Formats: sequence, structure tokens, C-alpha cells
Amino acid sequence: MSAVLTISSKNYSSWSLRGWLLCRMAGLDFKEELLSSDDPGARAELLLLSPSFLVPCLTHNGVKVWDTLAIAEYLHENFPQAGLLPKDAAARTHCRSISGEMHSGFSNLRSALPMNLKAHYKGFKIWAAAQADIERVTTIWRECLTQYGGPYLFGATPSLADAMYAPVTTRFTTYDVKLDRTCADYCETIQSLPDMMEWIEAARAEKAGIEELEAEF
Repeated sequence: MSAVLTISSKNYSSWSLRGWLLCRMAGLDFKEELLSSDDPGARAELLLLSPSFLVPCLTHNGVKVWDTLAIAEYLHENFPQAGLLPKDAAARTHCRSISGEMHSGFSNLRSALPMNLKAHYKGFKIWAAAQADIERVTTIWRECLTQYGGPYLFGATPSLADAMYAPVTTRFTTYDVKLDRTCADYCETIQSLPDMMEWIEAARAEKAGIEELEAEF
């Protein structure tokens, strides 16, 4: 049975990007089902108006799974050879922890720097609460890259953690966030992944826009 991944805007939806990357990393053959930006559920997710997001949603072999971390665990169970989680138990726990931190936290970063792959705001002024989130993210990156040797957060191949933090790398690019060389190189590594390049190209080709996410900052 073919798999279907329901997503929303490729330009604006960080959660859709995470779920899509995870499916690609797992080697899952799937079809995309794109919700219109006029869909109430999609708009609620993109505008951070909903406490619970039902997109992305993966349907596979008669099973429906939503929530990005649930999708990741499902894919790990069904495609363990893909290495979405590290083999070492301590590293696996670390990976789950920082992925969970991204999943449930960084609300100031999300609201102040919404994902928008078409835009670039040079010299963007970042307010203090969002800066604290940025510093926490970059601390996580530096610690992982040092501990596991890079170029990805848990070593030589992309993992769940890289999928979870991939949209943040695009936010840092969009809003001209100043980074040290280690973190800038990590952003470049993630955005150079063929799957990321494919997503970004498709995002930039999207015609529909969401006015609330296109404010003149």
C-alpha cells in the first residue's frame, strides 16, 4: 500500500518540513497531499493559533500517524536501518531529548522569526526573548557537533535531530541571524542536503501567500 504524507505550505510550514524530511530520511516511498493555505487547520498551524497540529499526517499500511515526533518514532520502528535515532543508547536518549526540546519549546523564536523561505530580512532586529532561544539552539548545536564529531548533530549521517532543527537553519538565513563559524557551517550543511534543496526550490515556487506572515518587519 502506498504511503501518503499530508502537509501544508512548503514556504511557511516548519512542521511539514520536519515530517517530510523524516520520511525522506527513512527511505519511505510516499505521495504528498498538500493542504490549501485556505484550509482552517493549515492556517491555524501556520499562524500558531492551534494548541495541537494535525499536519503533517502520515498514512501508511492502514495506519494514520500525526505529530512529528510520533511520525519519527513510527518510522524508526518500521525502518530501523535508516538510522533516524543513533545506535548508542546514550546518544539515542540525547537525540530524543534535544528533539523533544525543539518540539515543545522555543516559542519566542517561532513567533518572532516565522519560517518564510522566500524572504530575506537583512539586518533584522531580534528582540531579547527570541535571542535567548537562538542562544540555546546554537549551544545545543555546538555541544552535539563537538561531542559526536559532525557534520550532523549525531555524527556522519542525518538523524531525527537534524530534521527537527532543519527549519531553524532556514529561519537563521531568512532573518540574517549572526552565527559563529561552527553554527554557520552546520546551517550550510543542512541546507545543502539534496532533500532540503528540493524542498526550498518548491517553497520558492509557491504562488499562494499568507498576508499575516508577510508583514514588513
